[in-house]
Amino acid sequence: MLNERLLLQEEEEEASPVSMGYQEGESEGNVALQGIAVIDSGHARLNELGYKQELNRNLSVLSNFALSFSIISILTGITTLYNTGLTYGGPVTMVYGWLIAGFFTMFVGLSMAEICSSYPTSGGLYYWSAMLAGKNWGPFASWITGWFNIVGQWAVTTSIDFSLAQLLQVIILLSTGGKHGGGYNASKYVVIGFHGGILFSHAILNSLPVTWLSLFGTLSAAWNVLGVFVLMILIPTVAPKKASAEFVFEHFNTDNGVGIHSKPYIFVLGLLMSQYTLSGYDASAHMSEETKGADKNGPYGIISAIVISIIVGWGYILGITFAVTDISSILSKDNDAGGYAIAEIFYQSFKSRYGNGTGGIICLGVVAVAIYFCGLSSVTSNSRMTYAFSRDGAMPLSKVWHNVNKNEVPLNAVWLSAIISFCMALTSLVSLVAFQAMVSIATIGLYIAYALPTLFRVTLARRTFVQGPFNLGKFSLFVGWVAVLWVATITVLFSLPVEYPITKDTLNYTPVAVGGLFVLVCGSWLIHARHWFKGPVANIKM
Repeated sequence: MLNERLLLQEEEEEASPVSMGYQEGESEGNVALQGIAVIDSGHARLNELGYKQELNRNLSVLSNFALSFSIISILTGITTLYNTGLTYGGPVTMVYGWLIAGFFTMFVGLSMAEICSSYPTSGGLYYWSAMLAGKNWGPFASWITGWFNIVGQWAVTTSIDFSLAQLLQVIILLSTGGKHGGGYNASKYVVIGFHGGILFSHAILNSLPVTWLSLFGTLSAAWNVLGVFVLMILIPTVAPKKASAEFVFEHFNTDNGVGIHSKPYIFVLGLLMSQYTLSGYDASAHMSEETKGADKNGPYGIISAIVISIIVGWGYILGITFAVTDISSILSKDNDAGGYAIAEIFYQSFKSRYGNGTGGIICLGVVAVAIYFCGLSSVTSNSRMTYAFSRDGAMPLSKVWHNVNKNEVPLNAVWLSAIISFCMALTSLVSLVAFQAMVSIATIGLYIAYALPTLFRVTLARRTFVQGPFNLGKFSLFVGWVAVLWVATITVLFSLPVEYPITKDTLNYTPVAVGGLFVLVCGSWLIHARHWFKGPVANIKM
């Protein structure tokens, strides 16, 4: 049921925490209540949706953007998966695949931004699903979206911080002489120790007031942009040998050593680098309750983070690829960096020109700082999702996780997010295959959560959805369907085998991990959650 009313209107329906419409003129600015108090439009909308303002609403649109931009983190995603891009298609896959993935990611982001404008809450995706799926399906839609979102976020944080730990391993290896010079190659136990230390520091920093997180987010955004521009110019400039424009824009690598020779097949597998990088922008929605004018600035944060990431990321790919002249040597596990492609490119560019690779190691340090900021922002987003999901009683020990301290920070949720991300990384000690299956949820699981609210928007709520101040007008349904179909497409593509012949070590375990999560979530719903979980719960009297 859609009710168009202001907060504290006397004649209210008792049960529903959700009032989904705007009073005429309300969304255009701040809202006056009872003719006396003037409050932020996002605050007013939050109250109208049935929630108290418990977090500190102090973030500007720039800070909101900076958080999502930091989690997307061009330097993190492209650096980490550059090996994948080179292996599956090389320059053509990376240069054009980035633009293709970016184009369709914009459809996903636009659809999410429109819904965010109508429902600016920290719950984000799962709250949207509850509202859009209707009274009968809302609780189940909320349950499955919420768990895919939160597990996907934990997997993202695990992946980000573990990739930083691996980069530190490579930096130490190169700093002590490289693989050919007897350099120190840290064991998997040292790497997991790095990972734990990084997560611990992220939890400490996320325990600070949100004004500090705003500062870190702004610094991170600036570091990512400046870092990309410095590296994309510096590395090809320093490299004595440069690739030709023909190589960068036309060379398709089929010499991948994985038994796949079909160019279309290779190309779609190479898209993973781009799609993995272009994720995490739901952070702008999860920070809605701490953002001023969130019904407008939350959507702007989502869209601006995606657009700027696409532009900056393409420049980074071009710049680094111009320093690539021999793909096989860069990917070889016998090179100085042990097969870490971008590390080898940076190191050899300086070593070939100046006789040592110190400059390349410093450049890797620039990337490491960017990844650190990325992980920091990811824990922030995780904790807000955990806080909101617990506020609605969806998690075990919910009362513990949604507590807010005197600085208006969900402290318990912060530490829970860090601990779970560390536990997920422990699988790397047993099997890298198991670990890769776990973090595969970071891309597919998260994008499924992105698509579900949009699916409900274009089907069950296509005639009842009330748009907020940011909306797509008559293009809303078209954009939404494109977004849903794109997510369905990449879910299939990224579940395909990535190497032949298929063995237990080469099997793509993504469908196993995502399917397993689906079975667990649906099973828990059928066994017990359907008896008590009713979706988002108001915490103010309406």
